[in-house]
Amino acid sequence: MDHRRTEPDLNTGISPVTLYGEFTLTSNRKVRCSVNLTERDLVVQRLTSAPVGRSKAAFSLKDCVGCRAYREDDNADPAAYLAAYFYPLRRRWMSSGVSRQRVEQCFRLAALQDPRANLEEAEKWARAVRERAARQQQLRDGVLLSELPRPCRMMLLVNPQSGKGQALILYNNHIQRMLNEAGVIHTLVITERQNHAREMVKEADLSQWDALVIMSGDGLLYEVINGLLERSDWEEAIRTPLGILPGGSGNALAASVHHYSGASPVSSEELLVSCGFLLCKGLVSRMDLVSIHLSSSPRLFSFLSLAWGFVADVDIESEKYRHVGAARFTVGTLVRLASLRVYKGKLAYLPATKQHNNQEGLRNNTTGHCNNQASSLTPAPVLCRPSRDSSCNNTFHNSCHSNNSLKVRRSESTPSRSATKAPAGPPDSLLVPLDQPLPANWVVVPEEDFVLMLAMYQSHLAEDLLAAPDAALNDGVIHLFYVRAGISRTALLRLFLAMEKGAHLATNCQHLVHTKVRALRLEPYSPKGIITVDGEVVEYGPLQAEVHGGLSRLITG
Repeated sequence: MDHRRTEPDLNTGISPVTLYGEFTLTSNRKVRCSVNLTERDLVVQRLTSAPVGRSKAAFSLKDCVGCRAYREDDNADPAAYLAAYFYPLRRRWMSSGVSRQRVEQCFRLAALQDPRANLEEAEKWARAVRERAARQQQLRDGVLLSELPRPCRMMLLVNPQSGKGQALILYNNHIQRMLNEAGVIHTLVITERQNHAREMVKEADLSQWDALVIMSGDGLLYEVINGLLERSDWEEAIRTPLGILPGGSGNALAASVHHYSGASPVSSEELLVSCGFLLCKGLVSRMDLVSIHLSSSPRLFSFLSLAWGFVADVDIESEKYRHVGAARFTVGTLVRLASLRVYKGKLAYLPATKQHNNQEGLRNNTTGHCNNQASSLTPAPVLCRPSRDSSCNNTFHNSCHSNNSLKVRRSESTPSRSATKAPAGPPDSLLVPLDQPLPANWVVVPEEDFVLMLAMYQSHLAEDLLAAPDAALNDGVIHLFYVRAGISRTALLRLFLAMEKGAHLATNCQHLVHTKVRALRLEPYSPKGIITVDGEVVEYGPLQAEVHGGLSRLITG
């Protein structure tokens, strides 16, 4: 191998060459290429008489998920092979905008007659590519992120009934290949019923896994988080890195993770590929969770949203349109607008102070390995509710060819022990019991007639709804929105249309109020209604919530 140093190319900005080799293309052995590996790029140039500009390409190592060296089964062929896998942002063929698209660069190394020597050379290149790719994104916006170990062991939970029922097909078409390219050892688990994932993570030996990954809608992650917090070792369990791959109809957290990466909005399979890419990069950030107390049910934990009124009604009533995927929310919105309701209740909150926000900003500029410290923690119950996205009765067992598929037996449906056994969890320092008066530093909303109340902790409410554009994964606040009664159907529709791009706060709608809070209390007066947490229906009645900053860990790439 020829090691050489050069001055930076002032025209291209490509960093100095650190490794150089001349190989042939695997797809066409007659085509020979020079390959330069720098600290930032893999530069490939065909050794032809064509102009340099037409035969040279630079692939950023930021877009590389993996690289491997191997030999073919043909013993008569002494060559070794080098394959690097990239997912760069490229313009779509048929529409505007960009999305991540797979590019494979594969070379044949046959400089020597000794097969072992050729393989050693290929492995040396593969290691160099992987190491330099891993160094590209450990800093984002000045925040040091922790990284999953390599090789990484993941449990991948897939709900085949979520969304349009295409999760397994999407896994086979995209995710299995991406994880294999990244060298991620994953065990595929196909959920079979309500609370299946919740029960599994409560009993699992988490030391076997470096991460738990959910491929479904947001409901399956809701199960997993509450299952982890029901364990006796919840303090350690909740620090297990979690990953999210969109396979449902809402996919709000997946859209939020994609948004936080700074990429342009995408949806459907393009969102899946983006989240798969971020998962393969393996960088971990801290994520806020919110504890929610109901009047007669145990405490539950939420990672996404709390809704009452119009949004909750649309979410649940649109279940009948699940077969159309994410479009069900659009249909449900139009149906509910036709018969707009007013919801009566009392809303109060504890504002997030500037001092608190500054403290959160300082905490965000720390390593992702920081552990949540808590002392003298007292047990607090968690609500066990069926997850719509996890409700399924499938017959798939090892039908997917993951590199380590786990067969799960179907067992008889039994009541979840979480309904009677109170799990541990962090104490709530800002809340008083629901039957006691609010502290003096809380703000009581003067109005009691609402169209909706929405508390968000992440940016997206659905793939195409940027509900809280200022939200961050670990900002330690709840973004509270409410719309007062008196808004017209046209104005409300205009508000939701603006929300698709996060522009609703700039509409100056006099009925919309947005504020940042650390805790809230809601007391509905209407005898009947719907309240949802992370899209799941919970007990209707008084409730209160408090944010716990950075309690969980999420793979954000």
